[in-house]
Amino acid sequence: MTITPKFAYKKATQSLNYFAIKSDGTINKMKAIKLVYLADRYHFRKYGRTTTYSNYVAMHCGTVGSLVKNVAEHTDFLYPDEKAYAKKFIKIYAQYNIKSESPVEDKVFSKSDLEALEFSWKHFGHLKEFDLSKLTHKYPEWKKHKKEIEEERKRCVDIDLLDFLEDPEKGCEKCYNLNEKDKELLKEELIEFGFAG
Repeated sequence: MTITPKFAYKKATQSLNYFAIKSDGTINKMKAIKLVYLADRYHFRKYGRTTTYSNYVAMHCGTVGSLVKNVAEHTDFLYPDEKAYAKKFIKIYAQYNIKSESPVEDKVFSKSDLEALEFSWKHFGHLKEFDLSKLTHKYPEWKKHKKEIEEERKRCVDIDLLDFLEDPEKGCEKCYNLNEKDKELLKEELIEFGFAG
């Protein structure tokens, strides 16, 4: 049996809000979603869980947390309380941007969640949205599905979070360095407890 933790919509909302505030109050939507993904990748590799508990998919624009995307776009896939919470903190601005409406509600985050957000901003916050999109194509969780996305023209393909444990192309930030022994131990632990795999 696989245990699927409940989507942490408050953390997803506040993560997007965090990056909007870091960008002087407004951030490109795709850039924000990518920064949350890279924070989740870091947290998964270091602590064995993502910060948002979003499911991840490979899309033409790279790796995407589909539930995080729903929050960023205030879609009808969200429950009413999730959407109301998101609208209290972030607003869709000029179609492709997210604007912060309120300060970040820090209490929703653990210390390690904030560490992951800070890591993502420090290493990737200077990049433009399309540069981040291209960068995510170099990570194994997307490359594994490249043929399905580009040749078979599938809109999206589910990603196994265990693929976050694999290293990207040489020269890319790994989002926390893991040696092979630690990778295997973490993978075994995650499978044993039913959180991934």
